[in-house]
Amino acid sequence: MRALLYASTVAAMLIFSGCGSSEPTVDDTANANNQAEEINIVDEGGSDNSNMSSTDLDGGAANGASTLEGIEAKMSPIYFGFDQYKLADEDVDTLRQNVEMVKNDTEAANIADKYSLKLEGNCDEWGSDEYNFALGLKRAQAVKTELINDGVPAERITTVSYGASNPVCTEKTQECWSKNRRVDFKLLP
Repeated sequence: MRALLYASTVAAMLIFSGCGSSEPTVDDTANANNQAEEINIVDEGGSDNSNMSSTDLDGGAANGASTLEGIEAKMSPIYFGFDQYKLADEDVDTLRQNVEMVKNDTEAANIADKYSLKLEGNCDEWGSDEYNFALGLKRAQAVKTELINDGVPAERITTVSYGASNPVCTEKTQECWSKNRRVDFKLLP
């Protein structure tokens, strides 16, 4: 009995000694100069672009059209109808306009050629989570298939589904729900 009491006391002391009242602190001084951090990038041709800073990668803040975010902002999302994942003719036209816009902008093309493309499938709030994640993935796959048919290498394209978890509009209207049925384009290193 005495051993059980002793073991219980030790266990309680161990449990309660781990519960401190102070908040943990994080030292962010190591990440203070992220903008000037040196990184290495090797493009598909095998050439090493070392000694490029992160500001060189996105073209600098003054060159908004040439940044990754600037290129992504120029690319229109592909929208889908309710419960649809097949591309309509106007969606194919929008997709081709996105590709041509990047190809024709020399600076954007130089940046985009060094990166992979992530297709993000999204849905409205109707349906179960499982259904919406599957539908979002089908939408992203449909866009990927069309890009491959247009000559974009398959190994440079990844797909992801966010289901209904990434809405751009939260009103309870048909117009708003239609804005959430889309595939967005992101560039990845």
